[in-house]
Amino acid sequence: MMPSLFIAHGAPSLALEENVYTEFLQKLGQELPKPKAIVLFSAHWESTTQLVSSVANYETIYDFGGFQPELYQIKYPAQGQAETTAEVERLFTEAGIPVQTDDVRGLDHGAWVVLRLLYPDADIPVIALSVNRYLTGEQQYQVGQALASLREQDILVIGSGGTVHNLRRLNWESDGVDPWASEFDNWLHDKLVSWDTESLFSYDKLAPSAQAAVPTPEHFVPLLLAMGAGDQNKRASLLFKAYQYGNLSLSCWKFE
Repeated sequence: MMPSLFIAHGAPSLALEENVYTEFLQKLGQELPKPKAIVLFSAHWESTTQLVSSVANYETIYDFGGFQPELYQIKYPAQGQAETTAEVERLFTEAGIPVQTDDVRGLDHGAWVVLRLLYPDADIPVIALSVNRYLTGEQQYQVGQALASLREQDILVIGSGGTVHNLRRLNWESDGVDPWASEFDNWLHDKLVSWDTESLFSYDKLAPSAQAAVPTPEHFVPLLLAMGAGDQNKRASLLFKAYQYGNLSLSCWKFE
Protein backbone atom coordinates (compact mmCIF):
# COMPACT_ATOMS: atom_id res chain seq x y z
CA MET A 1 0.00 0.00 0.00
CA MET A 2 1.24 3.49 -0.83
CA PRO A 3 2.17 5.52 2.27
CA SER A 4 1.01 9.06 2.91
CA LEU A 5 3.69 11.70 3.47
CA PHE A 6 4.16 14.98 5.24
CA ILE A 7 6.92 17.00 3.58
CA ALA A 8 8.26 20.36 4.70
CA HIS A 9 8.69 22.62 1.68
CA GLY A 10 10.99 25.13 3.40
CA ALA A 11 11.68 28.44 1.68
CA PRO A 12 11.04 28.79 -2.09
CA SER A 13 14.82 28.97 -2.62
CA LEU A 14 14.97 25.27 -1.74
CA ALA A 15 14.21 24.68 -5.42
CA LEU A 16 17.68 26.03 -6.32
CA GLU A 17 19.66 24.43 -3.52
CA GLU A 18 21.77 21.30 -3.36
CA ASN A 19 21.94 20.09 0.22
CA VAL A 20 21.22 17.01 2.31
CA TYR A 21 17.48 17.69 2.28
CA THR A 22 17.16 18.15 -1.46
CA GLU A 23 19.27 15.02 -1.95
CA PHE A 24 16.99 13.15 0.44
CA LEU A 25 13.85 14.18 -1.44
CA GLN A 26 15.38 13.25 -4.78
CA LYS A 27 16.31 9.83 -3.43
CA LEU A 28 12.88 9.37 -1.82
CA GLY A 29 11.20 9.92 -5.17
CA GLN A 30 13.36 7.18 -6.65
CA GLU A 31 12.75 4.74 -3.81
CA LEU A 32 8.97 5.04 -3.52
CA PRO A 33 6.80 2.88 -5.79
CA LYS A 34 5.81 5.09 -8.70
CA PRO A 35 2.31 6.39 -7.90
CA LYS A 36 -0.59 6.40 -10.32
CA ALA A 37 -1.29 9.97 -9.22
CA ILE A 38 -0.41 12.42 -6.44
CA VAL A 39 -2.96 14.16 -4.25
CA LEU A 40 -1.31 17.09 -2.48
CA PHE A 41 -2.52 19.46 0.23
CA SER A 42 -0.54 22.72 0.10
CA ALA A 43 -0.28 25.17 2.99
CA HIS A 44 -0.26 27.94 0.39
CA TRP A 45 -3.73 27.21 -0.97
CA GLU A 46 -6.22 28.21 1.69
CA SER A 47 -10.01 28.04 1.51
CA THR A 48 -12.82 27.61 4.00
CA THR A 49 -14.47 25.10 1.65
CA GLN A 50 -12.43 22.09 0.58
CA LEU A 51 -11.24 22.72 -2.97
CA VAL A 52 -10.02 20.03 -5.35
CA SER A 53 -8.21 20.93 -8.54
CA SER A 54 -9.69 19.90 -11.87
CA VAL A 55 -7.00 21.64 -13.92
CA ALA A 56 -5.85 19.70 -16.98
CA ASN A 57 -2.47 21.46 -17.38
CA TYR A 58 -1.04 23.46 -14.48
CA GLU A 59 0.62 26.83 -14.64
CA THR A 60 3.53 27.36 -12.23
CA ILE A 61 2.67 29.98 -9.60
CA TYR A 62 5.42 32.18 -8.11
CA ASP A 63 3.62 33.11 -4.91
CA PHE A 64 6.61 34.82 -3.27
CA GLY A 65 8.85 37.84 -3.73
CA GLY A 66 12.43 38.94 -3.24
CA PHE A 67 14.15 35.67 -4.17
CA GLN A 68 16.75 34.84 -6.82
CA PRO A 69 15.72 35.72 -10.39
CA GLU A 70 16.38 32.13 -11.53
CA LEU A 71 13.59 30.93 -9.27
CA TYR A 72 11.00 32.70 -11.40
CA GLN A 73 12.17 30.86 -14.50
CA ILE A 74 11.44 27.39 -13.14
CA LYS A 75 8.50 25.56 -14.66
CA TYR A 76 6.83 22.42 -13.38
CA PRO A 77 4.40 21.44 -16.16
CA ALA A 78 2.34 18.91 -14.23
CA GLN A 79 -0.96 17.62 -15.55
CA GLY A 80 -4.15 16.83 -13.69
CA GLN A 81 -6.26 13.70 -13.97
CA ALA A 82 -10.05 13.93 -14.19
CA GLU A 83 -10.51 10.39 -12.92
CA THR A 84 -8.66 11.06 -9.67
CA THR A 85 -10.32 14.43 -9.17
CA ALA A 86 -13.70 12.70 -9.42
CA GLU A 87 -12.63 10.02 -6.95
CA VAL A 88 -11.40 12.60 -4.41
CA GLU A 89 -14.63 14.54 -4.79
CA ARG A 90 -16.64 11.35 -4.27
CA LEU A 91 -14.72 10.39 -1.12
CA PHE A 92 -15.16 13.81 0.45
CA THR A 93 -18.87 13.80 -0.36
CA GLU A 94 -19.32 10.34 1.17
CA ALA A 95 -17.56 11.57 4.32
CA GLY A 96 -19.90 14.56 4.56
CA ILE A 97 -17.17 17.09 3.75
CA PRO A 98 -18.40 19.96 1.53
CA VAL A 99 -16.24 20.09 -1.59
CA GLN A 100 -15.90 22.14 -4.76
CA THR A 101 -13.64 21.79 -7.79
CA ASP A 102 -11.34 24.47 -9.17
CA ASP A 103 -10.35 24.47 -12.85
CA VAL A 104 -8.17 27.60 -12.85
CA ARG A 105 -5.49 27.68 -10.15
CA GLY A 106 -1.96 26.53 -10.92
CA LEU A 107 0.56 24.91 -8.58
CA ASP A 108 1.96 27.15 -5.83
CA HIS A 109 5.48 26.74 -4.47
CA GLY A 110 4.25 24.57 -1.62
CA ALA A 111 3.40 22.03 -4.30
CA TRP A 112 5.90 22.42 -7.13
CA VAL A 113 9.06 22.86 -5.06
CA VAL A 114 8.43 19.49 -3.41
CA LEU A 115 7.15 17.73 -6.52
CA ARG A 116 10.04 18.91 -8.66
CA LEU A 117 12.51 17.33 -6.24
CA LEU A 118 10.57 14.08 -5.95
CA TYR A 119 9.53 13.70 -9.58
CA PRO A 120 11.56 16.09 -11.78
CA ASP A 121 10.06 14.78 -15.02
CA ALA A 122 6.56 15.99 -14.04
CA ASP A 123 5.21 12.74 -15.47
CA ILE A 124 2.78 11.86 -12.67
CA PRO A 125 -0.72 13.41 -12.58
CA VAL A 126 -1.24 15.83 -9.70
CA ILE A 127 -4.43 16.78 -7.90
CA ALA A 128 -3.94 19.88 -5.75
CA LEU A 129 -6.06 20.34 -2.62
CA SER A 130 -6.62 23.38 -0.42
CA VAL A 131 -6.33 23.55 3.36
CA ASN A 132 -8.68 25.18 5.84
CA ARG A 133 -6.87 26.66 8.84
CA TYR A 134 -10.14 27.13 10.75
CA LEU A 135 -10.97 23.45 11.26
CA THR A 136 -10.17 21.77 14.54
CA GLY A 137 -7.30 19.31 14.71
CA GLU A 138 -9.75 16.43 14.78
CA GLN A 139 -11.53 17.76 11.70
CA GLN A 140 -8.21 18.09 9.85
CA TYR A 141 -7.46 14.48 10.63
CA GLN A 142 -10.90 13.45 9.38
CA VAL A 143 -10.34 15.25 6.08
CA GLY A 144 -7.19 13.21 5.56
CA GLN A 145 -8.92 10.06 6.79
CA ALA A 146 -11.57 10.46 4.08
CA LEU A 147 -8.84 9.92 1.48
CA ALA A 148 -7.20 6.89 3.11
CA SER A 149 -8.55 4.48 0.49
CA LEU A 150 -6.61 6.30 -2.24
CA ARG A 151 -3.48 4.61 -0.95
CA GLU A 152 -4.93 1.24 -1.94
CA GLN A 153 -5.26 2.62 -5.49
CA ASP A 154 -1.53 3.45 -5.71
CA ILE A 155 -2.22 7.16 -5.21
CA LEU A 156 0.27 9.08 -3.09
CA VAL A 157 -1.21 11.54 -0.56
CA ILE A 158 1.13 14.38 0.47
CA GLY A 159 0.70 17.16 2.99
CA SER A 160 3.13 20.01 2.23
CA GLY A 161 3.84 22.52 4.98
CA GLY A 162 6.23 22.84 7.92
CA THR A 163 6.12 21.88 11.59
CA VAL A 164 8.14 24.89 12.77
CA HIS A 165 7.35 27.82 10.49
CA ASN A 166 7.77 31.30 11.95
CA LEU A 167 9.13 33.70 9.34
CA ARG A 168 9.48 36.54 11.85
CA ARG A 169 11.96 34.53 13.92
CA LEU A 170 14.19 33.26 11.12
CA ASN A 171 17.90 33.93 11.50
CA TRP A 172 19.27 33.94 7.96
CA GLU A 173 22.87 33.77 9.19
CA SER A 174 22.44 30.96 11.72
CA ASP A 175 24.05 27.55 11.34
CA GLY A 176 22.59 26.23 14.59
CA VAL A 177 19.13 25.31 15.85
CA ASP A 178 17.11 27.43 18.25
CA PRO A 179 16.29 25.35 21.36
CA TRP A 180 12.60 26.25 21.27
CA ALA A 181 12.27 24.85 17.74
CA SER A 182 13.84 21.51 18.54
CA GLU A 183 11.86 21.38 21.81
CA PHE A 184 8.58 21.65 19.87
CA ASP A 185 9.63 19.11 17.24
CA ASN A 186 10.80 16.64 19.88
CA TRP A 187 7.39 16.80 21.57
CA LEU A 188 5.75 16.34 18.20
CA HIS A 189 7.92 13.32 17.42
CA ASP A 190 6.83 11.54 20.59
CA LYS A 191 3.13 12.15 19.93
CA LEU A 192 3.32 11.09 16.28
CA VAL A 193 5.23 7.88 16.93
CA SER A 194 2.79 6.90 19.68
CA TRP A 195 -0.15 8.04 17.49
CA ASP A 196 -1.39 10.21 20.34
CA THR A 197 -4.05 12.07 18.38
CA GLU A 198 -5.68 13.46 21.51
CA SER A 199 -2.52 15.41 22.33
CA LEU A 200 -1.84 16.33 18.72
CA PHE A 201 -5.31 17.80 18.28
CA SER A 202 -4.49 20.13 21.21
CA TYR A 203 -0.84 20.78 20.27
CA ASP A 204 -1.37 24.55 20.56
CA LYS A 205 -2.19 24.16 24.27
CA LEU A 206 0.08 21.23 25.18
CA ALA A 207 3.28 21.44 23.13
CA PRO A 208 6.21 23.46 24.44
CA SER A 209 6.90 26.63 22.43
CA ALA A 210 3.81 25.96 20.31
CA GLN A 211 3.03 29.65 19.78
CA ALA A 212 6.55 30.34 18.55
CA ALA A 213 6.68 27.25 16.34
CA VAL A 214 3.19 27.62 14.88
CA PRO A 215 2.16 31.30 14.98
CA THR A 216 -0.47 30.52 12.31
CA PRO A 217 -1.71 26.97 11.65
CA GLU A 218 -1.81 26.68 7.84
CA HIS A 219 1.67 25.10 7.59
CA PHE A 220 1.01 22.70 10.47
CA VAL A 221 -2.35 21.26 9.40
CA PRO A 222 -0.95 19.37 6.36
CA LEU A 223 0.75 17.13 8.93
CA LEU A 224 -2.63 16.17 10.43
CA LEU A 225 -4.10 15.73 6.94
CA ALA A 226 -1.33 13.33 5.91
CA MET A 227 -1.57 11.54 9.25
CA GLY A 228 -5.31 11.07 8.83
CA ALA A 229 -4.72 9.41 5.46
CA GLY A 230 -2.52 6.90 7.31
CA ASP A 231 -5.15 6.07 9.92
CA GLN A 232 -5.64 2.44 8.86
CA ASN A 233 -2.38 1.10 10.33
CA LYS A 234 -1.40 4.05 12.52
CA ARG A 235 2.34 3.81 11.96
CA ALA A 236 4.40 7.00 11.82
CA SER A 237 8.11 7.22 11.07
CA LEU A 238 10.40 10.22 10.73
CA LEU A 239 12.38 9.97 7.50
CA PHE A 240 14.31 13.22 7.72
CA LYS A 241 14.86 16.13 10.10
CA ALA A 242 16.97 19.27 9.78
CA TYR A 243 16.67 23.04 10.13
CA GLN A 244 17.56 26.13 8.15
CA TYR A 245 17.94 29.72 9.38
CA GLY A 246 17.91 28.71 13.02
CA ASN A 247 14.40 27.31 13.24
CA LEU A 248 12.77 26.60 9.85
CA SER A 249 12.12 22.87 10.05
CA LEU A 250 12.83 20.58 7.12
CA SER A 251 11.20 17.31 8.02
CA CYS A 252 9.54 14.40 6.31
CA TRP A 253 7.13 11.98 7.96
CA LYS A 254 5.79 8.77 6.53
CA PHE A 255 2.43 7.32 7.60
CA GLU A 256 1.56 3.74 6.68
